[in-house]
Amino acid sequence: MAKDTLQGFNVAILVTDGFEQVELTEPRKALDEAGATTKIVSPKHQRVRAWNMTDWGIDLPVDVELDQAKPEDFDALLLPGGVINPDSLRIEPNAITFAKAFFDAGKPVAAICHGPWTVIETGSARGRRMTSWPSLKTDLNNAGADWVDQEAVVDKGLVTSRSPDDIPAFNRETIKLFSGGRGQRHAT
Repeated sequence: MAKDTLQGFNVAILVTDGFEQVELTEPRKALDEAGATTKIVSPKHQRVRAWNMTDWGIDLPVDVELDQAKPEDFDALLLPGGVINPDSLRIEPNAITFAKAFFDAGKPVAAICHGPWTVIETGSARGRRMTSWPSLKTDLNNAGADWVDQEAVVDKGLVTSRSPDDIPAFNRETIKLFSGGRGQRHAT
């Protein structure tokens, strides 16, 4: 991927404690290497704590606290998984409002593993072909999505993947989608 593919492109990474570590760090690294500016947006203050497969992982600084974040300042949204993180975010009204603004504005979104729980809460799963961690299949089908078992699925401005094993495909499709999403940011 060319270093300047996403130059000047701002990506919000919406997380709280319990995000799956590699589902944030690896996509973020790929986006940064493609030239994007990535910022962790969180309802947590100062730092968020990762889950690393079977135990707590690294702490990362919060770049923008959720109550100060403006969707119009970003070109795209990344929703890492883990079980704890999206389960907590989906009951956080400000997180759902923030994520929904990306769908409403037609901005690209990428969600991996359990990250689609947030997509469900925004009402944006309906009518989309999606994948996720297998345990979300029924949730996504009930929300009106067409769930498929594939490493990466792109549909209507959303890329989804199943698990950390799918990160190479997820990163490739995310960068492709985001690079096609230039100019989607709407000033307000």
